[in-house]
Amino acid sequence: MHPRLQQDLTQFPQILDHTRQLAEDFLAGLRERSVCPPLTQQQLQPGDDRLAENGEGALAALDDFWQRYQAGISASAGPRYFGFVTGGGTPAAVAADWLVSVTDQNSQLSHDTIAAAIELAAVTQLKSLLGLPEAFSGSLVSGATMANFAGLAIGRQWLGQQHGVDIAQRGLAALGPIRVLAANPHSSSVKALSMLGIGRDALTTVASLPDSEAMDMAALERQLAAGEGRPTLVLASAGTVNTVAFDDLPRLLALRERYPFWLHVDAAFGGVAACSPLYAPRLEGWQHADSITVDAHKWLNVPYDSAIQFTRHLNLQMQVFQNHSAYLEAPTPRPDNYLHLTPENSRRFRALPLWLTLKAYGRSGIRDIVERNVRLAQALGAALAADDGFQLLAPVNLNVVCFALSHPQGDSEAARDRFLERLNRHGVVRCTPTTYNRQPGIRAALVNWMTEERDIRLALDSLRHCLAETA
Repeated sequence: MHPRLQQDLTQFPQILDHTRQLAEDFLAGLRERSVCPPLTQQQLQPGDDRLAENGEGALAALDDFWQRYQAGISASAGPRYFGFVTGGGTPAAVAADWLVSVTDQNSQLSHDTIAAAIELAAVTQLKSLLGLPEAFSGSLVSGATMANFAGLAIGRQWLGQQHGVDIAQRGLAALGPIRVLAANPHSSSVKALSMLGIGRDALTTVASLPDSEAMDMAALERQLAAGEGRPTLVLASAGTVNTVAFDDLPRLLALRERYPFWLHVDAAFGGVAACSPLYAPRLEGWQHADSITVDAHKWLNVPYDSAIQFTRHLNLQMQVFQNHSAYLEAPTPRPDNYLHLTPENSRRFRALPLWLTLKAYGRSGIRDIVERNVRLAQALGAALAADDGFQLLAPVNLNVVCFALSHPQGDSEAARDRFLERLNRHGVVRCTPTTYNRQPGIRAALVNWMTEERDIRLALDSLRHCLAETA
């Protein structure tokens, strides 16, 4: 054995203890850490792109990394990171994630690990949490991009089946062009269309309702009627990224009775709202969708990367993703045979942090995170609406506040960018830019399990301070 490997094997307990101490120090300072380190601290230092001949061992490498680069790590796991839709990691999920690396299981039905059984249990419990029926199967993938990819790939196979074509076997050319209809699809779904060979140009944007990102069902019906008989995928939003708008799922289901199409519901973060009786009605009907995307590394606060793809069409899913080889078990239609159900063959045991989170906090714990985040987002929105320096671009529908500067100096987009630059340098709260109704805006998405009222006060103080400095 190489001397460094032998040394690290001997010192393994010290290495883990030192790592634990680094993690403890990081978490202890998380609330004070900058949410956006300066760009100068995000650069690689000289020499760290060159491969060493013999290496320096784990303890020295750990210390070198931490001393050189810990200042460049953002507080994205903390309570005032409102950028994008970024969850944190609950204590249970972080502990589980460490064990995932330590145990290093290939999460398949290989008959030598509990991993597949834990994943099936996690999916079963999540369906219970979200009110989804047993008819759905589910599997863990890396994020919404791959969950949307999987759902649309199964939908592509279903469209072929309706026309007597096995696309998984014969290829997309055997079916011909597919039509995709959506009002405000997430960019990951558009990316999936490219990867699936359907093509970005297959997407027809359906009109939204006035002053909303939700789909106009009358406009959708006109599109469906105009192309009746064409293979069609409809992408519904259950929580858009700008305003958390929900498409009218009951009306979509009624239209599906008249114009058969595959209904995919992108509920990457909005779907978790189904755990609360206050917000579950917004997802009425999603239990009848053909495929669904839900992220775990957003509102469920499981470390990256983790998402769940659900479908009611397990056999079609296996047709798409089955993997034949002499040394592998043959595909069988069971919901835990994950080798044949996702784009990946080898898979990290990413179900463990989700399962342990649900076991540790239960239904009421997840509901608390959701309802508290929504309550705090509404408080933030109300404070911004009452402040002369800011204006809401849309009502606070759930946990995202979409707002803008009321009196931008000069070009409104440039003024917005200058303000966000100042906010990032201040380091207290992270928000990200967007455009809504052709107006430059700012997003604050609240999904972190630690966010409390004091964080809203600190965020507002920082927003007002940076506005004064920008003016």
